[in-house]
Amino acid sequence: MANKKRVIALTALAASAAMLLASCTSNDTSASTSASAAPVTLTWWHNAIAGADGKNLTGDYWQKVADDYTALHPNVTFKIEQIETNDLQRTRIPAALQSGDAPDIFQAWGGGEMVQQVNAGYLMDLTDKIPAAIKELGSSAAGWSVAGKQYGMPYTFGIEGIWYHKSLFDKAGITGTPKTMDELNADVTKLKAAGVTPIAVGASDKWPAAHWWYNFALRSCSTDVIQASNTAFDFSDPCFVAAGKDLQAFIDTKPFQDQYLSSKAQQDPTSAAGLVGTGKAAMELMGHWELGQYEGFQADDAAKATLDADMGWFNFPATSSGAGDPTAVLGGGDGFACYKDAPAECADFLAYLTSVDVQKGFAAIPGNLPVNPGAADQIASPQLKQLADVRASAGYVQLWLDTYYGTNVGGAMNDGIVALFGGTGTPQGIVDGMTAAAATQ
Repeated sequence: MANKKRVIALTALAASAAMLLASCTSNDTSASTSASAAPVTLTWWHNAIAGADGKNLTGDYWQKVADDYTALHPNVTFKIEQIETNDLQRTRIPAALQSGDAPDIFQAWGGGEMVQQVNAGYLMDLTDKIPAAIKELGSSAAGWSVAGKQYGMPYTFGIEGIWYHKSLFDKAGITGTPKTMDELNADVTKLKAAGVTPIAVGASDKWPAAHWWYNFALRSCSTDVIQASNTAFDFSDPCFVAAGKDLQAFIDTKPFQDQYLSSKAQQDPTSAAGLVGTGKAAMELMGHWELGQYEGFQADDAAKATLDADMGWFNFPATSSGAGDPTAVLGGGDGFACYKDAPAECADFLAYLTSVDVQKGFAAIPGNLPVNPGAADQIASPQLKQLADVRASAGYVQLWLDTYYGTNVGGAMNDGIVALFGGTGTPQGIVDGMTAAAATQ
């Protein structure tokens, strides 16, 4: 999508108001754009949904952030497009970058995927453009840097585990949460006996199903093996096949909803998030953001409050064998990058978006974990406070494996895992596909 500029007549009064607003705004680490600067429209692609009531979800908040930035910088307007995660990451962004017709601002997950984008020359180097904002985020910004240069800004970083309905656990006679896979299997049996779908998964979108294998790999493989695999792309350690065998054994217990292979992740009430959000499934393995997704399926604020009170969270259970750290967790964040040819205002906007005041507003939305340390005291939900505590005490936090390995290896890995879910793949086939993809890089 090409950058488009349109002429806007700015009166002296508007210019003065803009400068006054800028001077009164605290904790804004962006470099204020002059009110006399040429008008520009920033195109922005993100994956955050908006609520039916037009408020209280991240998609609505991003619109507010854009509007607030325009109030401070009247020469800047936005053209925003919300795109589903899988389509955005796997289709829209790669195609736009390759075509040379990319949006100015787009979702960025860091890791190997960003390394590939930097090597291809697609991204703007932010290092010298917004140094104060980068410094303010501290070590959390590291995942969006390549070779010592900053190419993206995270706005959240969290971990994943299993979300569950307390009321459905009560219905099935389950007390407490499972700490081991044996206990999780026992709880699945109890939920089935109570007529409750135990676990929802959006296997059609691949990555939600793939995350089950990621977690089994984190339990099966030592930290050293996982870390080395990122650079050497060596998957010969038996722990990778063992992870597939553990997943196969779990799939064989039939813990998921009917037709899970055709189910989407988050799009509608029949998706995995929709099933949990409407109380038709008890559990889902998903990241910290999912509470906000569940809220999107509620009719009003009262229903959201009821849902929030009923939702709990627990870490992925320990397995009976394997060399992995039982306290290790999978995690990652969301951020934004600027296209190489984006206007200078793009970098300034990313600094604004990750500033303390904007991050505090982001943190006030259930399901959101801020990345700016100055906003931590504003985390809204008790579940996310629990996640933050687990993140802080984890022996090891591993970046999402598809992001960690990059598009080629990560895509082959996800394909192999979904094939296993569908009964056409094998544990060895997952590893073989990853190895073959690595050989082409």
